[in-house]
Parts: sequence; C-alpha cells; structure tokens
Amino acid sequence: MKTIPQLIKNKAENIGSKPAIIDRGQSTSYQDLYGRSQSLAVGLASLGLKKGECVGLWMPNITAYIEAFLACASLGLIVVSVNTKFKSHEVSDIVSRSGCKALILWPDFKNIPFLEILNEIGKDDLKSLDNIVLYREEETELVLPPCVKDKTVTLLSDLYLPVREECPDINPEDGVVIYTTSGTTGKPKFVLHSHFSMVQHAIEVANDFGWSKPDTKLLQALPLCGTFGLTQAISGIAAGAEVYCMAVFDPAIAATLIQENQITCMNGSDDMYAMLLAQSEQSVPYPSLTSAGFAAFNPALEDIVEKAEARGIKLYGLWGMSEVQAFVGHQDVDMPAGLRKRAGGRLISPTAEVRVRDPESGILLGNGENGEIEIKTVSQMKEYFLNPEATAKTLTEDGFIKTGDLGFLDGEGRFVFLSRMGDVLRLGGYLTDPVEIENAIQDVVGVEKAQVVGVETDRGAKAFAFVIGSAAPADILIHCQQTLAGYKLPIHMEMVDTFPMTESANGLKIQRAKLRQMAQEIWNKRQ
Repeated sequence: MKTIPQLIKNKAENIGSKPAIIDRGQSTSYQDLYGRSQSLAVGLASLGLKKGECVGLWMPNITAYIEAFLACASLGLIVVSVNTKFKSHEVSDIVSRSGCKALILWPDFKNIPFLEILNEIGKDDLKSLDNIVLYREEETELVLPPCVKDKTVTLLSDLYLPVREECPDINPEDGVVIYTTSGTTGKPKFVLHSHFSMVQHAIEVANDFGWSKPDTKLLQALPLCGTFGLTQAISGIAAGAEVYCMAVFDPAIAATLIQENQITCMNGSDDMYAMLLAQSEQSVPYPSLTSAGFAAFNPALEDIVEKAEARGIKLYGLWGMSEVQAFVGHQDVDMPAGLRKRAGGRLISPTAEVRVRDPESGILLGNGENGEIEIKTVSQMKEYFLNPEATAKTLTEDGFIKTGDLGFLDGEGRFVFLSRMGDVLRLGGYLTDPVEIENAIQDVVGVEKAQVVGVETDRGAKAFAFVIGSAAPADILIHCQQTLAGYKLPIHMEMVDTFPMTESANGLKIQRAKLRQMAQEIWNKRQ
C-alpha cells in the first residue's frame, strides 16, 4: 500500500464491517467509508476538478472531513488544510496563494462563525476559487457573503454520485495534502506531502504505537486541519482502529466519550490532559486509557506527567513538525517520568536517521552537545509548495530536514528537543512567525514599526508587541482581532520610542534577545 486510495480500499476489503469513524454517536464502517469517499470523488470530478489542483478543507472534526479528504486523494487532488481558528485575512491568503479551485466548509457550524469570516473577505481576494461546497446538517436559510456570489455553490450531500468507473491512477509521489506553517516573510509556507510519505508513516505509527490491536479505540480530539490531528486519524485508519471524532475539543464531552466507550488511545497537548483530569474527582478516572502521548505547550504544566501518572495515566512525550508529520519520535511508556516528559525520543521509523549540527560552524556534534536537529525519514515533506527557495534552504544535500529545533542526542538512540531556534514562536500549539503579527500591527494607521517577541505566562507562551508610533494600543488590538487568529494576538502592546540596536558587520541590528528580556520583565511586573 503506497497511496491513500490503496490504503482505504485495503481496509474495506479486509475489515469492511468494522466501525471506522464514530461521529456524535453515528458509526461509519470501513466499507461505507470507502464507498462514500469513492462516490464523493465522482461528485467532485463533476465540478471540473482535475488531478494536481488544490481543494481547501475548512471544517471541524467530522466524518465528512475524512470522507472529503479520501475523495480528494482518490482523484489526485491536493487538500489544503485550512485551520479552523484562522480569520478572514489568513483564510483569504492561504486559499488564494495556494490556488484553491474549491473550498469545502460547514457554514452554520455553531462553534465557528465560518460565514462571518467569509463575509470579511473581499470579492477580488478569492479569484482562483471556482467552487464553494457546503456541508449542511440543518435546512435553515443561508445568506452567502458577496465574495462567493460569483462562485458555483454546491451542497456536499449532492455530490455523492454513483460510481461508474475507477478513479485515475495515483502515483505514490503525487502530492496529497498541504499543511501551513510559519514562513520567513510573514506569510505561511505550504508544506506538501506525498501519498507515500503519509501512508508509510501511518503504517509505521500504527505498528509502533500498537494501534493495530483489535480493541483499539482512538479519540480524535486533535484538529484534522493540522499534522498532529490528520496524522493520527490516517494512522488510526491504517491500524483498522475505531476513530471517535470530536468536532471541537470539549473536556466534559471528551471525558464522557472516554469513559462510556472505553477509549484506549489518545494524543493531545498538556492543556487537554489537565482539563480532562479536572473533569473527575475519581482517583483513576480513565482506566481504559492505555496509550496517551502529549506535546508540552504550556510551561505552567511542567508537572502534568507526574500528576497524570498519580491518577493512572502514563503520559509520554511526542515530537513532530509539519515538515516530517507528527509522531516521528516519542518517549517510551516504560521510562521514568522525568525522561518520559521530554519532547523527542526514539524515532519510530526503522529507516529514519537523526543528527545534530552546530548551526554556526556546520560541524556535526556528538552526544550531549546542543545544536540544530536534522532528520531524514520516509515521512518527510515532498517540498514547500510553490517555494523552491525555501525547500532548498530546509533540505540538506544528503536529504535531511533542517528542523530549526535546538536539541541533542542522548547516546542511546534518542534525541531530546529543547526549544525552537531563532525567533519563531509557538503560540497556542502552533508555530507562528512574529513577522506575520508585526505586519498586521504595521497596517494600522499611526504605527511606524513593530517588533513581536514571546513571553511566558501562566497560560503558556504569548506574543508581546513593542510598537513605535502614535496609534492607540486599543486600536491596534482591535485591528489584530479582526485579522489574526486568537492565539496570535499580542497579550500586551508596549509603546516605545526606539528598539535596542547593536552594530554588526551588516549594519545596525535589532537586539531581539534584549527585547525578549524586556518583554518578560514588563509582563512579570504587571502580574
């Protein structure tokens, strides 16, 4: 099995009657998932979509998302994963710059104002888009925004058409999905993965994590729009597991799902586990949960591994990134808590390689020496879509991905992640280029210049802005709220007359390290 269509067809033929996706109590078998995805592929083809074109998926975690992903994969279309937290500016940029021909969304989903966000997009900003496909669960009247009035609008339910012939042949190296990640110019880069990289990695994840056991029930609380969530879902399908979807994460609903359905496996952030533990006063609230990987995003929860273990959950650290997918490395569940909580760990692929390089000298480093982590694995990206220069900068001549992560080798076949190198921020679990936030601030009348750094708070890492100009901080914040996802919003606007500068061989440079120090001191005093 080297392509997504081959993967799902194999499952339909071998375990067809077994439940694949359970979404709000409704079960879809592997046979039905395959059949419905093939039927939907016929409908998408009827819209004139052709192999190699991009389709935006902008929906929460529901069965229709997975069916649409599988349908696009069967046609050789490339899915552009649109984060459900994005605002109009971000959605417009991603859809237009990737050249999406269609956008699939649930316009009246209660938790996310998709139509309001679309309504803020100008008509000329979606020129490449020909089709809007609407998933509906209610028959209420919809008022579509002006920006889509000249598009062909179709109900997703009308696109499940009879299958008359096989879908086109798919090459394992054909592109299948694009994740967005931080760029170097304030615009997200498009990380393109092939069918083979996704399928091979999914099979290896399923085997390594033990998800192929017949009783595996996997909680899909991670958003499908990111590699953390989609890698888990496709790996669950590769394993033949039962995947329980949550449209959006709600700790009370999640707790009930785990307890009532005897969920055995899940992955999530430290915040998610903290909220789950808070839902119950039982000493061991989730005894069925035998596999629980986590990513540490909130420094205030540095003892979450110990707290979870005291209540029957043995969390273990994970590592991944969009360029190589999630679950590339993890700690083993039988390790002591102090080691289990570290990000990084053992590479799950038997063919993967990891090394650490001094970013200044270029020399490869030995065990215990800190440098930039480089990884070569079958799960790595095909390229940065439409960005050969960025691809060349990230891939070494011998095929390793330069991760931009600081870490070291432990001498026992594992690596340890310490932090991101450079100025890229991790906000709300997402890597974010501060230039993107700075550009939004500098769009405000009265702002001359802006610099954004990260500060640590009791709610995790947050953006902190230094601004030169006459604009009012409240006006800047309002503009940011209208153009940026909530997790990117600066927690404070500090108005200054100048930025700390230093002389270098190339002229004056802003001292970002000094700004980070200043920001943390200012924030700490405000608390």
